[in-house]
Parts: sequence; structure tokens; C-alpha cells
Amino acid sequence: MQSPNHSSPSSPDHRTSDFHPRSNTPAANTPPPHHPPARRRDGGWEMRRIGTRRWLAPWKDSPDTPVLYHVISRVVDRRLIFQRDEKEHFRKLMRMHEAFSGCRVLAYCIMGNHFHMLLEVPPGPEAGLSAGSLDPELFAGRLSGIYEPARVAEILKQLNDALNATDGSEASRIRVTEEIAGPYLARMHDLSEFMNGVLKRFTRWFNRRNARTGTLWEERFKSVIVENGVPARTVAAYIDLNPVRAGMVRDPADYRWSGYGEAVGAGGRSVAGRSARGGLVRALLCSSGVRDDPARWSEVSARYRFLLRQAIERKGKPVNVRQGNVTGATPGPSATDTEHTDFSTEMGFAGMLMKRMRYFTAGVIIGSRECVESCFIQSRHRFGPRRKTGPRKLKGKAAPAAGVLWSMRDLRDDASPAE
Repeated sequence: MQSPNHSSPSSPDHRTSDFHPRSNTPAANTPPPHHPPARRRDGGWEMRRIGTRRWLAPWKDSPDTPVLYHVISRVVDRRLIFQRDEKEHFRKLMRMHEAFSGCRVLAYCIMGNHFHMLLEVPPGPEAGLSAGSLDPELFAGRLSGIYEPARVAEILKQLNDALNATDGSEASRIRVTEEIAGPYLARMHDLSEFMNGVLKRFTRWFNRRNARTGTLWEERFKSVIVENGVPARTVAAYIDLNPVRAGMVRDPADYRWSGYGEAVGAGGRSVAGRSARGGLVRALLCSSGVRDDPARWSEVSARYRFLLRQAIERKGKPVNVRQGNVTGATPGPSATDTEHTDFSTEMGFAGMLMKRMRYFTAGVIIGSRECVESCFIQSRHRFGPRRKTGPRKLKGKAAPAAGVLWSMRDLRDDASPAE
């Protein structure tokens, strides 16, 4: 359902809608159905389909299994547009659309010409946010994430007036709620809507600021399904280590435009710090059913710090990664570290996290063998008859994780500069 079309005010900080309905038109380069499938090493024609249709987690509607995606997007021509102000504004928009959509950024890193997120997309509709049971207070709180108070009040008044004009029947009230609130509700709990909102809003702000027009992003954003547990913790660490891999900092805690940097630098008393800490708590412990609880940061930070330190040391860059400071020599694990090194699986291949991994940005899904095979079975229609199984063993630079992490795609051992 299409959202109402509202004009965008001149102020770059005004909260407006970035909703655009998704197109059902096939990609321009998709061959007609009668064309014979191209034979490729990973099962043939199915790999082309993987590249042109976005994959969503088959369990996306499950209330019990976390739905996580590693999301990446790069600036057109790889231009280094993200300076201090741009990074701050992008993070602001990211948090605003979190509040509106119900999606949760568990880990992130904003680099000079691209960004990474580990994004959780909860199933919808959430209680109180459906046409059949709309909680006006909860609905207003969500709208306040991206709209000014006057606009929120206008929407609620329009809805209330329409409801008062019905005959009072349940069916008529649901119909009116769907007509007025439906376009906004449809943009919540949705991967593409979240990303479209953030990217298009940032593009408009950047274009006005720099007197330019046209697209800002190189292509559609990439997304990879990430299983909870070891895969989620591994991808979170991979994201937070971006500025270290790029040689920008020695300690990821010193990079303020990342989840770990914000969690350490902003502290536990600020809203930003609590949000970043809660996100990492969720990323590392969601397999145990733990929510995004900032109060458990002390437990998570000890585990996570040790994992990051292992990754950096095994790459040959001795650094003592602590909460905000770095020293040249690295002592053995402290008592606190020793208590929290139960991430033993990830520790076994931590060194590879200092290398760029195509599997994490183009592998379709990163998870256990059982998880990838389950996705393959549930998405069998997307593959040709030559493909018999789903999981593909990691190779090349990712070989240390082979047998623990699996991918849906069999990729070559290389990586683009933005990965």
C-alpha cells in the first residue's frame, strides 16, 4: 500500500517520509524464461537468480528465532563523502528509523565511502500495531521517530475523525484504520523499507548540502542473512574491526562511528551509549534469548574485547584492546577475560576477521551447515536441478572457519575494497 505523498520542507533536519513502493518489475538484465540456464560452478542459473532477487530469512515471521542481516552499501564511484558531519547525520537518521520501524541496529560501522550494519528485523505486526488492534499511544511513539510533533498530531486526528464517522462496526473500524494507518504500518518491521528510508533521506540531505542531484549509492544495498550465535558474533566483530583493517585506528574503541566505539566512548549514561551497548548485548547473546539489555554490557564487553584483541593479535598487530585505551604490549588474559572466554569457537578463527571476506557480503547466508541447508530446502524453487545441496564450505581467506560457518554461495577468494 502506498504512503501518502508529503512535500519535503526546506529544512534538512525536518522529519519526512522516505517511503517508495517496491517495484514488481523484473530486473532489466533478467533473461526471458525460454533462455537456457547458464552453466556455472555453483549449480548454474540459480546463481543469477540469487544475484537479482533479495533473500529474506525463511524464518522472518518467527517470534522465537532472531532475524539478522549483514547490510552493506557503498557510495557511487567509491567517493569518500563520509566526513565527520556526514557520519554524524547518517547515524542520526539510522537511529531515527530504528525508532520508527522497530528494526534494531545491533552493530554498525560508517567508513569513508561505505557502511556496514548488523540489523535485526523483528516479525510484524507487533502487538498494538495492526489495523485490527491499533494502540494510538504506541503508534504515535513510532511516528515520532521520523515525523515532527505537528505531523504526528495531524495523522492521529485524521485517524480519530475517520473512526468517529464509521458506523461503529468492527469491520468498518478496521477498514478505516487500514486506509489511514496502513501505509505507515507497512513500512515497519521490514528490511527494505528501513534501508530505503535511511538511504533516500540521507541522499536528499547530502544533495541539498552539496548542491548536487542524482543517486548517491553505487547499487542496491547488499544484505546477507546471518544466523544467531557464532555467525552473529563473528559478523559483529568483523564490522567493528573495519577501521582497524583500514589502518585508521589501532583499537576499535577509538573509532567513534561504530557500535563498539560508541558503546565505549559514549558511556552508559547517555542514550547513544546505552543504545550501542544494548545492540552489542543482543548481537552476542541473542542465541540465549537475551534482549538488548545495556545492563549486561559489563559481561558482554569482557567477552567481546577479548575476541577483538585475538583478531588483531593474530594478524600480527599486538594491541591491548581495552575500554578506551591501547598499550603497545599485550599481557595475558586478565581474570575477567578468562571468565568470559566461552566464545571459544570464534577464538579459533579470530585472525581471519582482519581480512576482507566476500562471504560476509555476498554469501547470501552465513550460518551453520544445518541452517544453510534448511534455507536451501525452503527456497528450493530458486535453484536449478543441478544444485543438490545448499551449504558451501568456506575457502581461501575464510578457510579457518570452514566446517563451522557455511555459505550458500561458493565464492572465489577475493574481496572488493569496500568489504
